[in-house]
This record gives sequence, C-alpha cells and structure tokens, in this order.
Amino acid sequence: MNGTQFKAVLFDLDGTLLDTLRDLANSYNRVLNNMGFPEHPIEAYRTFVGDGARMCITRALPVESRNNRIIDHCLREFRGDYAKHWNIYTKPYNGIPEMLTMLSERDLKMAVLSNKPHDDTRRCVKEYLSRWKFGAIFGQRKMFPIKPDPTAALTIASQFDLESGEFLFLGDTATDMKTATAAGMVPVGALWGFRTLEELQKSGAKATIEKPEELLHLFQK
Repeated sequence: MNGTQFKAVLFDLDGTLLDTLRDLANSYNRVLNNMGFPEHPIEAYRTFVGDGARMCITRALPVESRNNRIIDHCLREFRGDYAKHWNIYTKPYNGIPEMLTMLSERDLKMAVLSNKPHDDTRRCVKEYLSRWKFGAIFGQRKMFPIKPDPTAALTIASQFDLESGEFLFLGDTATDMKTATAAGMVPVGALWGFRTLEELQKSGAKATIEKPEELLHLFQK
C-alpha cells in the first residue's frame, strides 16, 4: 500500500464517524413495542444495522412477521420516531474530530457515503461534523442502489475528478469493505464500530485500525 497514492477518504457514517447505535436501537425498539413485537438488546443492533433501514426492520422482526405489509408499516413508523429522537445519545467517536482536522490540514478530500436515508445522513453531518468540509454527502436515495453496490462511491470519485484507487474507504462493516472493493477503492476497517475484526478481514479489509488517528499512518506508507 503506497500512501502517496491516496488523495481522498470516503467515510461510512454510522459506526465509523458517529456512534448512533443507541438512538437507532431505541427508535427501532419503540416501533417493535408499539406493534406488539419483542424488543432487542441495544447490542443486537450492531448486526442488524448497516444495510439500510428496511433491512434492519426485517432483521428485527420475528421471522413469521417479515412480510411487505408489516415491514412497510414499521419502516414508516421508524422514520417518524427517529426524526424526533435521532440526536439524544448520538455523538462522534473519540478521536474523530482530531482525525478529520488532521486530514483537512493535509488538504485531503473527504466525503460521506451511508445507507442511512439521505436527509438523515445530511442532518447528522450538519449537526455533528459541520466543522469539516465534505465534498460530497450521500445517503440512501432512489437514484443510487445502496451499498455494497459501488455506483454511489464511483459517482463521488467522478465528482472529485479522482481515480477510485486514490481513495481510502473507511467503514465498519462487511458492506463497506465490499463496496470499497467493488469500486476499486482501498477498504479500511474501523475496529471501534459495530462489527468485528473477523468480519472486516473476511470481507476484504486491506487494513484495520483501532483508533481514528491511525488512519493518518496509511498516508505515510
């Protein structure tokens, strides 16, 4: 890995830049409770989230209740609830502000690509990360398939007028590692996030880091 080749970083959001787990889990659990379904421990949502809200709802529902009618209803209820309670416990992970500042000081381009709905993604970035410039902020929207499809990542590379190989892609799930690989970017696993070292390595991580500031080391190799 040649650190001099990298000119940009593409970030996942939930589990990478922001610790959103508790607010997400609480919103999903309120929806489940209101529908008469069992709730789940907050830690269970580490494996439920990452592939969009619809998939998270599907994973959280009892198997026998996973039909489109119930999923659609739960999804609407979740969006309404999360819009009211999205920023109670959410915060940047320790070391994220310092890492973003150091990247900015090196004039590296930065972008965010999330499977979170687009409006929610932009709202989170504005609330918690507005001190730093992100040249693109993409959440889930109809014009792009969700990750691990690489279309949105490649669109960001095109907007930055860079080759995909000039990007590090920092994320915390197999979905992120697969997206990076499919886009021709270098996948880097964030071990402070929602998933395990084993998952990240099996899904193609070229490097894993335990603390955000370690990302800077990859620009020096």
